[in-house]
Amino acid sequence: MKEQKNIIIKKVKKISGGGHHGGSWKVAYADFVTAMMAFFLLMWLLSMVSPEKRAKISTYFKHFSLFEKGGTSMVMEAGGGVTGESSGELKTLPREMGKGFSDDKKELAEKLRQDIEKKLADVKDQILVDVFEGGVRIQLVDKEGNPMFSLGSQDLNPNAKKIISVISETIKDTENKVAVEGHTDATSYSTSKYTNWELSTDRASTARKELENNGLSPDRLTKVAGYAATEPLVKDDPTDPRNRRISIILQYPSTTQP
Repeated sequence: MKEQKNIIIKKVKKISGGGHHGGSWKVAYADFVTAMMAFFLLMWLLSMVSPEKRAKISTYFKHFSLFEKGGTSMVMEAGGGVTGESSGELKTLPREMGKGFSDDKKELAEKLRQDIEKKLADVKDQILVDVFEGGVRIQLVDKEGNPMFSLGSQDLNPNAKKIISVISETIKDTENKVAVEGHTDATSYSTSKYTNWELSTDRASTARKELENNGLSPDRLTKVAGYAATEPLVKDDPTDPRNRRISIILQYPSTTQP
């Protein structure tokens, strides 16, 4: 008598896709967490950079073209890194990237001083260039016997036109916004119909027109204003001729005006 063998059939259910919900979500979640970590790291790095340098990086990406750069990196364009510590003095961006936008106020001020020394040596004592929180300020001041405007008039003298021509040539290829301000001394008019307020405003507007005639784009102008004698340059002597002046201000991003 032969022994009967029991045949056992085992059915194995194959589960694909990593269980009930699959396993691909883990990969997607890992990618998401990595991206968020990179994002917050970038935000932290940007918070450590000055507003001027952030503006430079923004300008780089705004004007970047894969077909024009040919392998030039942002670090090379930015003058040696985000912080600029390894490159020393920061460089001005090339003209094809923001038309020569300068991110360093001291650099632009020095360029203006050099041009003044070279091209305006005879009147350089009447041109003041200084750096302040809001940007770079260029002031054309009167001197006894050599005013920038005819007495009591908004008409520019030849020296003033020459100065504005040189300044325009230096700043017209930057991207900085520009403000123009007019100032007078404290000498008042005998009539109330035309005061220092009107005179300072008219002179600022005349200087603005001369800047435009020399190539400055009107789109860059943010303010043209007259301040009469309220902001004297020589505070101890409100009637000093140096208080009669025009201020041309090159503004910088994320900063306040004077």
